[in-house]
Amino acid sequence: MHYDRLETRAHDLRERTLLKDLRAVMRAARPRAPALRRQLQGVKLDDIKSRTDLAMIPVFRKSELVQLQNDEPPFGGLTATRATAMKRLLLSPGPIFEPDAHVKDWWGAARALYAAGIRRGDIVLNTFSYHMSPGGHIMDSGACALGCPVIPAGPSNTEQQLEAIAHYKPRAYCGTPDFLKIILDKAVELKRNFKSIETALVSGAALPKTLRDELGERGIAVRQCYATAELGVIAYETSNAKGALLDGMMVNEHVVLEIVRPGTGDPVPPGEVGEVVVTRLTKDYPLLRLATGDLSAIMPGKSACGRTNTRIRGWMGRADQTTKVKGMFVHPRQIAEVANRHPDIGRVRLVVSREGEQDKMTLLAECARPDEALARAIGETLQSVSKLKGSVVLAKTGSLPNDGKVIADERPIS
Repeated sequence: MHYDRLETRAHDLRERTLLKDLRAVMRAARPRAPALRRQLQGVKLDDIKSRTDLAMIPVFRKSELVQLQNDEPPFGGLTATRATAMKRLLLSPGPIFEPDAHVKDWWGAARALYAAGIRRGDIVLNTFSYHMSPGGHIMDSGACALGCPVIPAGPSNTEQQLEAIAHYKPRAYCGTPDFLKIILDKAVELKRNFKSIETALVSGAALPKTLRDELGERGIAVRQCYATAELGVIAYETSNAKGALLDGMMVNEHVVLEIVRPGTGDPVPPGEVGEVVVTRLTKDYPLLRLATGDLSAIMPGKSACGRTNTRIRGWMGRADQTTKVKGMFVHPRQIAEVANRHPDIGRVRLVVSREGEQDKMTLLAECARPDEALARAIGETLQSVSKLKGSVVLAKTGSLPNDGKVIADERPIS
């Protein structure tokens, strides 16, 4: 079963429709979005009739958003709708400011939830954050579009969440896979019943096979989606008719996805790993060829789920050094700010790893005279700047590699 007929369209029909919609959205938005006008300077929208034509438009990098929004607040001249007419005004680490519009399933999460086995009337425990950031609202809006009641739990208060689970008996979970394990472990510890949860749609953190298998052994079928705060749900996992997980992720129907050579806007051949570039077809916030910084590749052939859209191999790392830890992005400039606040340290490197099925951050910092008080102070600064806890290891001056790397993501790719 599929969410709607759009998911089983013929490839040629989908391409023609997407590009037609792209032209219409850009034509409507361009007069009201100065940054979009600059990106489309010299481009005739009627000439964009193929992916090759689309590739002639310069990419816009997610890393440029912060400066753009500082120069042209609140949204960098990229929105076609005024902030006063939006539904919500949100904030993600960076800082990056994001709007939420008065549109049903504006983030495109309903298809991913449906593909994960969630149906109308299922109660959803949503543990993505509702505090300023878009995560909670992305899944909430998709669940509402499906007709699912939502428990707006957020990523804390596990004992209170266990009370809600026992009382409301949600069938579905949304959140990071790490936090689902934390909830289940706490339920076992307190001898609370969590058996109502049968399916989960997770995102925002690594899902290694060991963790997926462990959650499966506890009776929960876990599917993941690939989403960003700016673009909503980009792609999602699917199953065959018997409910078995299929390889790759299905691209969502409301976006145009390209894989390009990192640092350029040039498409790579199918199967080659490159940077994910996405165009979001929404009139309020019509992002055009946004380079996400994520790596992936297009998969050959058709999916056994019956959907006919493009499949990608999922998240395969970062084209730049920005990385996501426990569902939140950590940027190289944030690590540089930590170093700048402590003149006693020199070269720094943030190492991101996995420990006990959870993300772990360790900041390595060169220091001529290491001491515990300094390490504690650096740790407090790291948490203040990144909003995430991490350990600090002080190293000898000159001991870290001189390779320009500020963030080293050493987590295994699942």
